[in-house]
Amino acid sequence: MSRPGSPAATNPHPFDRGAFFDVDGTLVSTNVVHAYAYYVFHRGTIFGTAQRLIKGLAMAPAYAIADRYNRKAFNELFYRAYRGLSEDRLVELAQDLCDEVLAPAVYPGALDIIAECRRAGCKIVLCTGAIDITMKPLVDYLGADDLIANSLQFVEGFATGKVIPPIVEGANKANRIRDYCVQHGMRLDLSHAYSDSLSDYPMLAVVGRPTAVNPDSRLRSHARAYEWPILDLR
Repeated sequence: MSRPGSPAATNPHPFDRGAFFDVDGTLVSTNVVHAYAYYVFHRGTIFGTAQRLIKGLAMAPAYAIADRYNRKAFNELFYRAYRGLSEDRLVELAQDLCDEVLAPAVYPGALDIIAECRRAGCKIVLCTGAIDITMKPLVDYLGADDLIANSLQFVEGFATGKVIPPIVEGANKANRIRDYCVQHGMRLDLSHAYSDSLSDYPMLAVVGRPTAVNPDSRLRSHARAYEWPILDLR
């Protein structure tokens, strides 16, 4: 018997529906800060590492406020810290980041729900505000099919600190999912979305089959009010 929130029947027509997964807090216990910290500590120079670490600690209160109240502002503020980092180095470290930080942080139930979606004929798509370079190895590890993520702007091989718009958050996540379904001939009303945060309410509301996963208190209240399934993958 399938769990609430999981696709119940095998779909005879592959990929006429999608399963769109937020990542941080939904599938893994880490977040974008962990990824940035890994890159900083493996950048190669002690002085540069210490300087960026001190600056990151100083910005922590601003990050926390922006993350809670305006995810777009958080992304714009946070990714400024990537300014000057080498694209080649980010790509080079991505697999190690996955192996050492992300994969060990995958929740116990994450692979199970992805497998259930796969058996139901869903196309598995990670939809996250994290950087695409960081997420690509995790896509392979989880056996997902595709990725919707933020992309850093690079000039002459170095990050400018800006994200190529539109930033993947809030309503833009929902728009990206809607556009993705149109482009790939999938039905929104049959598609699933999974997230842990109320900031992803638009992403959950745009599909026909939303599920709250490891929800924060605000999302849990909304899920109960709308009678959405609630899962704990931890």
